[in-house]
Amino acid sequence: MKKVLLTTTAMAFAASMASAGDMSMSGSVKLTYGAFGTGELKAGADDFTSEADLDIAATSAGGNITMSGTLELDESGSAAGPVTISTGALTFTYDKNDLGALAVTSAKATSSATVWDGEADSYGDYSVAFSAGGVGVTYTKDQESSDNVVAVTYAAGALSLSMTAIDETTGAADTTLAGGGVAHDYGKGDVKTTVGATYVTGPYTIALSGDDQATQNWDASVAMASGDTTITLAADETEMMSVGIAYTSGAMSVSARQEFNNKAGTDDETEVSLSYTDGALTFGAAMDSGQKSHYGDEAELVINASYVDGDVTVAAKGTDQDEMEVSVTFAF
Repeated sequence: MKKVLLTTTAMAFAASMASAGDMSMSGSVKLTYGAFGTGELKAGADDFTSEADLDIAATSAGGNITMSGTLELDESGSAAGPVTISTGALTFTYDKNDLGALAVTSAKATSSATVWDGEADSYGDYSVAFSAGGVGVTYTKDQESSDNVVAVTYAAGALSLSMTAIDETTGAADTTLAGGGVAHDYGKGDVKTTVGATYVTGPYTIALSGDDQATQNWDASVAMASGDTTITLAADETEMMSVGIAYTSGAMSVSARQEFNNKAGTDDETEVSLSYTDGALTFGAAMDSGQKSHYGDEAELVINASYVDGDVTVAAKGTDQDEMEVSVTFAF
């Protein structure tokens, strides 16, 4: 019965939009074996899982107004994707609880503790954006809580300026999972205005940013590019200093970064990453000492490899936490 309902929904959507403009379909089917955790959540037992996704997108461009929408179908059911309406320099977007300008970190309750899963859950509902003459303004709001973000940008030649004002504290009371633990902590969000500036002169890129909180956060960095190599020096309000180097040569990219004097953490972090692509084959490895005792893609050490054969991708990855995952994906 579920398959019949999903098929009927897709056919009705396609039929209603067929005469309104352009329509396209895309999707994927994925089979995975293994188990990967996330954040502080340890992976379960290795097992098979399957995923199927189908997106039906339609766009109508009549007169001075352009409108687009998407119907998303997967193994869990159907859902409406983002709807956008544009005219001239203005764009309105509605995507309930999925606009990332407003986001909180979710937690999961276990039998013994509440742990963070390391993922940011978006909860913005709609946005209004304006862009013209190097100026960009975007207002994003969550309808239920009235939390909102205003972002303003300006670019002129080598100089870029930005200002972001965010208010995430007027939301409803914290919600909890059935097993206990906080799922969304709206009441402890940010209320701050952050300003930033970036200036490019020759091989150098200088970036500064800071906010107006009682205990202010600020960041400063200078990056120098020379051929295939970029060296970055940075500092922030914790008196942390860092130096990073990135190098790209043909199919290989290597980067390394070291923190010093990191008073916000227990250790001075070391980050190293490597990626190599040769035709259809890609290999990658990343190590971040600041991610100790984390799982999945947030683990301290992650190694991955993939091979593309036409529309099929075979991928494998593993971590220093004895996690592994192998997947085969067909995209269309």
